[in-house]
Amino acid sequence: MLAPLFHAWERRLHSRDSNRQVRPFEWGLDWVCPNGYQPEQPPERILADWAAHALADSAAFFAAPPTTDYEWDADPAVTDGSPGTVLFPSVITTPDPVNNTVYGRLFPAPRRDGREDRERAVVVLPQWNADTGGHVGLCRLLARFGITALRLSLPYHDRRMPPSMTRADYIVSSNVARTVQVCRQAVTDARRAISWLHQQGYERLGILGTSLGSCLAMLTTAHEPLIRAEALNHISLYFADVIWEGLSTAHVREGFEGHITLDGLRQLWMPISPRAYVDRVAGKKTLLVYAKYDTTFPVHLSLDLVRAYDDLGIGYELSVLPCGHYTTGLAPFKYLDGYVLTKFLVGNL
Repeated sequence: MLAPLFHAWERRLHSRDSNRQVRPFEWGLDWVCPNGYQPEQPPERILADWAAHALADSAAFFAAPPTTDYEWDADPAVTDGSPGTVLFPSVITTPDPVNNTVYGRLFPAPRRDGREDRERAVVVLPQWNADTGGHVGLCRLLARFGITALRLSLPYHDRRMPPSMTRADYIVSSNVARTVQVCRQAVTDARRAISWLHQQGYERLGILGTSLGSCLAMLTTAHEPLIRAEALNHISLYFADVIWEGLSTAHVREGFEGHITLDGLRQLWMPISPRAYVDRVAGKKTLLVYAKYDTTFPVHLSLDLVRAYDDLGIGYELSVLPCGHYTTGLAPFKYLDGYVLTKFLVGNL
């Protein structure tokens, strides 16, 4: 009885954004073949070989070499509980220089004596198109309950977005190879953020991701041994299927029409799909969260990931929110979501 009401509510919230645009389909070979390629080779064959190689050696694909180029920027004008931002170079260099510096706003957990508690910390990856305020409230909540939060700006988001752009389209778009490379960049950025926290003395480390961020968080967990716990907020087994079926990405799907099938896209985007790495998170504490009336991450796609954990015998905690995707960000559902995520991390870090 409630499903039609929530679905209509979700459509209304989705319609508020008027700046979506259908971008032209591109294979994006320049993102994987900087030195050129043989023009007689079909582009889908080139990308299929590249994706297969990435899957065969995902440790190299998502490698995050150590860096000492971390900088601290203390902004006295910030009054949201963050004493400043850590800046560091991204592992992946993109054609847009503004996107190649990573920003992480720190929300430290205080001890009773007023000093910073450097025992537990979590990297927070917000949702697609999150602005600078996205997930700040959640970070403050985590800090209040004793977990320091480092909120990362995703590639091509907020301070990393070129002036010519109004949406973070480059991380999810109808450019096949660019989407993979920019999501790969996000994972390696998260790994460098984890490394920085570890260098600061934090030993019990976790990661929390929402929507697109949940996929990136799961990929990071699968490749980063320092991570003990992952909280995945809105989930799917396959990256391509969400774009193909989801309400929020209908304009992206439109760019693919007539150029590629779902099966073909699923194969090329397998390097950034949780399906390829479920077995890699065995032994890590996991929270899976999905929304009962979600039209952006359709529920059957979320259940596919849950079943994949079951099939492999990997333990997890599960929470089902009584709302949709967009409505998760509204009261009272955002408080319930924040409670579920915080409770899990407090109990498992």
